[in-house]
Parts: sequence; structure tokens; C-alpha cells
Amino acid sequence: MNMPPIVSPQEWVAAREELLVKEKELTRARDALAAQRRRMPRMEVDKEYRFEGPNGPASLLDLFDGRRQLIVYRFFYDPDVKGWPEKGCPGCSFVADQVAHPAHLNARDTTLAFVSRAPQANIERLKARMGWELIPWYTLTDDFDADFGVDEWHGTNAFYRDDEDRIYRTYFIDNRGDEAMGSTWSYLDITALGRQEEWEDSPEGYPQTPPYQWWNRHDEYGDAS
Repeated sequence: MNMPPIVSPQEWVAAREELLVKEKELTRARDALAAQRRRMPRMEVDKEYRFEGPNGPASLLDLFDGRRQLIVYRFFYDPDVKGWPEKGCPGCSFVADQVAHPAHLNARDTTLAFVSRAPQANIERLKARMGWELIPWYTLTDDFDADFGVDEWHGTNAFYRDDEDRIYRTYFIDNRGDEAMGSTWSYLDITALGRQEEWEDSPEGYPQTPPYQWWNRHDEYGDAS
């Protein structure tokens, strides 16, 4: 193994500060990309989709759970998965293990939901075994996944609901784009409204509040959690 050089503390700090310049460039580029996402055109969803949830049939509007935004992850869990029905896709399971407490997304008027081609009984057993009880997870019953870019494997779609309950597709990522998913920030950065903080470059009229002030412990958001 070709190891990096061993240096003094001063040299290490200098090397770290040199790299920090590039890291800050990456952060600014990521923020600029998120700003472009907030200006993406929106595609109205005019087709009716049906899901099965733990409480019975559900529409796409139901998946919003009354919130303004919805993020839907298509988790590959069906008879084609090795180890079915005891196991889901290893990569999708990796993503599920990274999902932050949903109260933080909910506080930004955003719901995260998983969908799969598996019966609810199987989903509930898998959630209980893996510790994913807080993730709303629905059964696909039609062409929703294929219509939104995920006819197999996995992918993440973002949707927005207006005041008249019209639904719009606002963004989509898959493949390696899903690697970064799981944190509250990575999810908010793909949504139409973003983090909704005052420092963001967003179109005029978008909801924004001061940073830090809305952050809270996940059990202290009140109704938002």
C-alpha cells in the first residue's frame, strides 16, 4: 500500500486548509444546483394512482399526509429479490437504514414515503425486523413506478401539492443519486421548496424562515412531528 506522507501538525493543518478551499467550492456548487432544482418546470400528475397502505387503499394525494411536499422512494422489494420475502434489496435496505427521523422533514411540510411491489403483510414484517417502523410504506398496485422512471430497482421522485390539491412532479433521481439520500438536508435539497431558509436562492414568494430557529429535537416539534 502506497501510504500518504507523514507530516508535522503545521503541515497537516496547511494541507487541510488547502483542501477546505475545494470543499467550500463543492458546497457552493451543491447549493447552486439545489437552487436550479427549485426553478425546474413542474409536470402535472393528472392520472389517478392507487396504493395499499396499512390502513387500506390510498391515493397519491393520501401519501402527502396533508403536507405540501411528498418524496417517494421506490424500494426494490418483490419476488425477484434474492431472499424474498424475508429480505429486501441490499442497496435499498442501506438507504432505509440511513433515513433520518421523519419529524424533521415533516417540520418543513414534507412527507417521505416508500413504495414497493410487496403485500402489506410482508412490508410490515420487514419494517419490524429492520427497525423501519417510522417510514410510511405503501404497496404499488398499478404503473406508478414505471410512469415515474422506476420500472425496476429503485429511484426517488419529488412531488408538490398546490392549494387546490393538484399534484406536480418536481424532481427525480436514481442510480448513484440515491446514495446521498437519507439525511433531512439531502431530501430537502431535491424538493421544490428546498430547505426553506432565508439564505437560499429561491424564487420570490417561496416560504423561508431563519436558519437554526426551526431546528428542534425530533420529539419537540409538536404537531409537525
